[in-house]
Amino acid sequence: MRFGLLLNEPTGQDPFAELSDAIAQAAADGFDSAWSSHIFGVDALTALAVAGRGHAIELGTAVVPVYPRHPAALAQQAMTVNAALGGRLTLGIGLSHQVVIENMYGYSYDKPARHMTEYLNVLLPASRGEQVDYTGETVKANIRLGTPGAGFPVLIAALGPRMLKLAGTVADGTVLWMTGPKTVADHIAPTINAAAAEAGREPPRIVCELPVSVTDDPDAARARVNEIFEVYGQLPSYRAMLDREGAAGPGDVAIVGDESSVRAQIDQLAEAGVTDFVAAVLGDRRRTRDVLIGASKG
Repeated sequence: MRFGLLLNEPTGQDPFAELSDAIAQAAADGFDSAWSSHIFGVDALTALAVAGRGHAIELGTAVVPVYPRHPAALAQQAMTVNAALGGRLTLGIGLSHQVVIENMYGYSYDKPARHMTEYLNVLLPASRGEQVDYTGETVKANIRLGTPGAGFPVLIAALGPRMLKLAGTVADGTVLWMTGPKTVADHIAPTINAAAAEAGREPPRIVCELPVSVTDDPDAARARVNEIFEVYGQLPSYRAMLDREGAAGPGDVAIVGDESSVRAQIDQLAEAGVTDFVAAVLGDRRRTRDVLIGASKG
């Protein structure tokens, strides 16, 4: 299993220097990857292009929402970023949530899985520099990009069966959030791996992001996770994963405890089928990073 870090949203006056320092430290600590979320702060792709140059580590987005962007426009941006990063970009994309897409952006969220399917029918060939002639119900394109940086992994934030099958059939894997080991073992891994095998493709990546805190007070740590990430226990897609896990809230799927407990929980994820574990570090950052560094070295 590969190990990565979820980068904190920068808060200082120079967000790009802050991100660059965090990426450099992740690379120096031996992590395989560093990932930027895309919510309402800096644009993830732009930030990685600026802050990630010169750092020998995979850089990923987790995840860029697709609705506000035409797939060819996103392909062009991602290709440009991949060229700037020397071919180290992994593009993670997702549908976001109905409350965001309809209430904030004003787009229809009708049949989201159909939209993602059509979106990929343009994004994937466009990002390889191929001619695209496609007419779907929600997406149309007649374009060929000459942008440098063609060819990079594309992951989907896939949780439900239809999206997981799509991720295994045409994309390079999935990016998970608030999804525990039981759900990965019983639902995520079997569904996406079967889809890839049926399509004659290599086993896909299962990138699992979870909050991590090495602590002597796990109850307090779980309460803190519930406080910080309360909204994710209410959004339907994540709520469904928590319900599958038998979790009341985000704190129940967070990886918390002392050093040996955290190592055991990480091992459980690997046994469940996770290929890449990405930690959102909380609490005692040095103590937690030390455990993650040790786990990444076996």
